[in-house]
Amino acid sequence: MAKPTQSVTSLEISPEEERRGRILKYSIAQGLRVVCIIIAVVNPGGIIMWLAVAGAVLLPYFAVVIANATGSGAPKKSAAKAEAPTIAIGADAFRSAANGSDKGTQEPKG
Repeated sequence: MAKPTQSVTSLEISPEEERRGRILKYSIAQGLRVVCIIIAVVNPGGIIMWLAVAGAVLLPYFAVVIANATGSGAPKKSAAKAEAPTIAIGADAFRSAANGSDKGTQEPKG
């Protein structure tokens, strides 16, 4: 019974690519946090400082939530898993190799 061929586009993204994407999202959010801290230090007092402080305090939470959010939010069907092809070898192949009838096992004539 032949198995249907797998499509590369039906497989999920690799764990390395997913991790790289999460690290990128988290790093961008933390970079924005550093900018907020610098703005808060440079502009003491006033509404801009308080907005920057709020951003610096709240961004770590949102950075983790955004970085760990995956997918488009639409329900997805179960993706096919990659399967390695299997090879079936009959017992008669082993018998012929053991008897020396295999061409690769013959001794050179000389």
